Formats: sequence, C-alpha cells, structure tokens
Amino acid sequence: MCTAISLTATDSSAIVGRTVEWALSDAHHDRIIVVPRHTRFTALTPQGANGMQWTGKYGYTSITAYGQDYGPDGLNENGLYVGMYYFPGFASHREFDPAEVHRTLSVGDFMRWMLSTASTVDEVLAALARPDAPMVVRVDDPRFGGAPLPFHWKIADRTGSSRVFEFIGDGELHIHNPIAGVITNSPTYDWHVTNLRNNLGLSQAPAAAVTIGGVTLTPLGGGSGLLGLPGDFTPPSRFVRAVALTASARPLPTALDAVFEAFRLLDSFSIPVGMTADSSTQATDIVSATQITVVSDLTNRSVYFHTMHDRAVRRIDLSRVDLDAASIAVFDDPARIQSVRDLV
Repeated sequence: MCTAISLTATDSSAIVGRTVEWALSDAHHDRIIVVPRHTRFTALTPQGANGMQWTGKYGYTSITAYGQDYGPDGLNENGLYVGMYYFPGFASHREFDPAEVHRTLSVGDFMRWMLSTASTVDEVLAALARPDAPMVVRVDDPRFGGAPLPFHWKIADRTGSSRVFEFIGDGELHIHNPIAGVITNSPTYDWHVTNLRNNLGLSQAPAAAVTIGGVTLTPLGGGSGLLGLPGDFTPPSRFVRAVALTASARPLPTALDAVFEAFRLLDSFSIPVGMTADSSTQATDIVSATQITVVSDLTNRSVYFHTMHDRAVRRIDLSRVDLDAASIAVFDDPARIQSVRDLV
C-alpha cells in the first residue's frame, strides 16, 4: 500500500511525495543509493540476467529494498522522478519472448532504464513510442521477500508534467494524466477517477447551519465540509482522500515550504504497525506499515525522507554528490535510533 501526491509552489517548484509500505516484512527501504552516470545495466528476464543491456547517461538516487540496488522510488540529476506502486490483480505484463530478449526488462529494470536514460516525461514517452521500445515482462525475483512484483508507475519532471503507466490486459501500456499527481494502488487508474464522482460534495468549507422547526443546527466543530471523507486505508479511499487534501493545500511560496507541506499531508496516509493485521494476532513484523516517507524536490534535485525508525528528515542533494564516481554510493543508518533534540 503506497500513496503519492504532487504539489507546485508559487515559485513553480515541482514536488512529489509518497509513502512506502511493503506487504511482507521490513524491506530496509532506509538504505539509499546514488547510481553514477555511465553505469552499465543488464536487465533480468525469466531466464536470468540476460535481458536488455544499456549504459546510463544520468546519475540518480533511489531508495532500495532487501539490499538490492533498486527499489520503489527514485530521482535523477535532471529532476525526473519515477515511482513504482503496487498494482495486484490488475497488472499484466507481456509473456517473455526469447527472440526479444535484447529489449526485455523486468519491472525494476524498467524504472532503472527511465531514471538512467531520460531527463523529462516527454523523453520517456517518445522512447516508449518507438518500434524498438523496451518490453516489460514479469520476472519473479526471490530477492524481494518472495513477493510477486505487479506494479504501475508514476513519473514526473521539474516542469510539472506527469503520467501514470499501467500494463494491463495482454501487457498493453495504458497512459494516464494523474489528477493532482495522486496515485495509490488497485484497481486501474480510470476506475479511481470515475470513483471520485461519488465524492463531489466534499469541500473544505464548513457546512451551512440549518434551521428546522425553529431550531438552528450548526456543525459540530471544524471540518464539516469534509464529513464523509474516507478515512480507511484501502486504495480507493486513500485516492479520494489524497485528491481532497492536495486540492485544498494552501499556496506555498518556495520548494522547501512545499516539501514540508507534503510531509504534513502524507501524515494522513501513514499506516501504524498492526493496523492492517488480523485482530486476533499480535503484529510481529512491520507488515504493510509505512516504512519510509519520501518527498522529492524535482526542481532542485533533492530527496527528503524520514522513516518509521527515525522521524528526523534527511536529505540527499544530487548537486552535492559525485555523479562521475566509479561505483554506487550507499547511505545507510543501521542503528535505526530515533533522533531527539533536547531543548533544556
């Protein structure tokens, strides 16, 4: 379960924020890597590491999963953002064709290919429209906790352009313009947009008083305009809530203001440990809980994050990283100790 939003500051800075959950266990998303320019990649296929090969043009940073060199969220040096979001029951990738192995990518490789070769959303769209465009196939990879890997993607760039990519049916690519930059999980994106029409009466404005039989009834406290806003953690409810909260966000003058507003909005989607577990059992792991919250400043090419284990916000500024380094840089905090600042 993951939830993403987008904000634009009044200085035109583009911001993308999201929560990251994992359905099985602690995926160690707090291990962050920086992949340098000119990295050589070989994609996975159902036969092994024999798929598409390419050399990246751009450096990028990515959160990781289970110690592998990629994970569900990344930003490159040009401000291109790529995020993967769980899409079970609806994702359908092409069947692997050995004759097309030279242009075959796994879902994780698809993300790495976009981050390492494109600088804008339009460049990604143009590359996917070519006759020799990469083919994304399902590759079960036991290194990721043994989970199947059905995903859809949100991409965005510093101009504010964004798209959602979904492979459904027989692996046919469907492209959507996201509403307020929002994406959650299943079902398909067009379904979520249709479902929004069930919530057209929601407004941040308070409900008006009503007089009945000479008695005037006023709202019970603030928030009455949003009475009925879905509060559970299902993907449809999170989608509606994310659109409502993003649409009501106040004007924010700078990128940094929008970054921290995104963190505040995403607090509404942070899932505590055990919240989705069977009530008859005690949670023994962080299954489906929010492990990391990431906010990317696409304009200034910086990634901010805090984790379940340390709510202090950390930042990776790609302008301060050597993107011509000889190897991948790893930023890790194995101690996982919550930071506390004493005032007295």
